[in-house]
Amino acid sequence: MNTRITLEPPGGYPGLQLQGRFGVLFFRDGTVRKEASLDPSFDAARLAVIGLLLAAGCPAQQLVQVPRSDGAQTPLRVYPAGVGGCAPLALISPGAGGSQDGYTYLAKALQEDGWRAIVIGHKESGMGALRADMRESHGLKKGLRQLVNDPAAYDARMMDITAALDWAGKSCKAPFAALLGHSMGARTVMLEAGAKNKLGVKGQDRFDAYVAMSPDGPDPTFPENAWNGIKKPMLILTGTHDKSMQTGDYRSRTIPYDSLPPGCNWLGVIDGATHMNFAGIGLAAPTEKLTLLETKAFLDGLHAGKCGTPVEAAGITLKNK
Repeated sequence: MNTRITLEPPGGYPGLQLQGRFGVLFFRDGTVRKEASLDPSFDAARLAVIGLLLAAGCPAQQLVQVPRSDGAQTPLRVYPAGVGGCAPLALISPGAGGSQDGYTYLAKALQEDGWRAIVIGHKESGMGALRADMRESHGLKKGLRQLVNDPAAYDARMMDITAALDWAGKSCKAPFAALLGHSMGARTVMLEAGAKNKLGVKGQDRFDAYVAMSPDGPDPTFPENAWNGIKKPMLILTGTHDKSMQTGDYRSRTIPYDSLPPGCNWLGVIDGATHMNFAGIGLAAPTEKLTLLETKAFLDGLHAGKCGTPVEAAGITLKNK
């Protein structure tokens, strides 16, 4: 007998599944949370009760819709910190076509590390917007280029960030705040931190630290040396298989680090990491492990009031200045 049920328990985990005679509890993000020996003769109702009981011990998360300054709503996937008091805040900005339901490996790891992590849904540059640009431009690459160089998409992203900060600030003022992003999210990080750009987008540099995964070098958005005026600490991560859309070579993704002024700035290049590995897609486990290692070391050190040094580990080449 093989029983499968889908549950919608309190605590914000969409689509729990309890499957099979071994009673393995799955989440839709692919992680296994609990195991229990179940009698295969149990009916679905009994299995549902067991699933809810097991889920009760999992860290809570929630989906909220928050108002934006233009009247639109910004979806946020919130991972509350499991510690008392006002936790440090980590906002995560997805890449083009992404949503608030991605980057779970990153958000959960930060949550477990004592951070309040929030993945932002950027509707104007989510999957619907990407598909529209692909249809208009007749292909994925052209559609992506159109979207990631669209000033209106970044204006909307800045409003989403403001909405997330306003919502988070209503419960408490975080003692430390970081903005993390991947791909178009990394471009968003750079714009918010103060990178020069050709789009007329103005960031407000509202964070204590920044993490940019798979940023881009000079292109239709960023001029040469666009990053030399950034003042806050920044961690940049890329991989040797993280091909640039503009040049095809991952090395162009390291140019922003070279342009940054001296300060608490780190660069990590992960051996074999692809672009989508940083989003937790594909054979991403090694990339996730090293990304979390450096990200937590970088942010935890700054939150404690010091700039440490990157953590030496097999599979990653590191620089800092």
